[in-house]
Amino acid sequence: MSYDMFYTVLNLSVVPAWALLILAPGWAWTQRLVHGALIPLVLAAIYLGFLTLGIGFGQSDPEAGMSSLGAVHALFSHPVGLLTGWVHFLVFDLFVGAWIVRDARRIGLSRWIVTPALLLTFMFGPAGLFIHLLARKVSGKAGWSLDEAAP
Repeated sequence: MSYDMFYTVLNLSVVPAWALLILAPGWAWTQRLVHGALIPLVLAAIYLGFLTLGIGFGQSDPEAGMSSLGAVHALFSHPVGLLTGWVHFLVFDLFVGAWIVRDARRIGLSRWIVTPALLLTFMFGPAGLFIHLLARKVSGKAGWSLDEAAP
């Protein structure tokens, strides 16, 4: 399978989970599939596979690393490094999106507010989290504390 095909398959693999979060956040299957550990575990295994290829099997630039901006640039200069980083984004953004849904339901935030935050999280990660955190504060439904036990 080509690197481009891996990229396409990875992107398509998370679309159903995002669709469930946006269109059917309270559905029992959304709870089972998206809020469970299966999808993050599968994506994490794929991440570890790419990471192993890059580090253990030389599928990366020899200058690749995390010690400097140049080393990170070298890391992402090889398709395996790019795919490793992309899976990292996919799993963490989906994890954040699932948390946004749970948090919004817990505090009673409207789906009309949550949906744009989810779409932004899906496309631009931290921008969606920013919108959600701001909305929860501005709405008066929650403060800045992310402690679920806090009133």
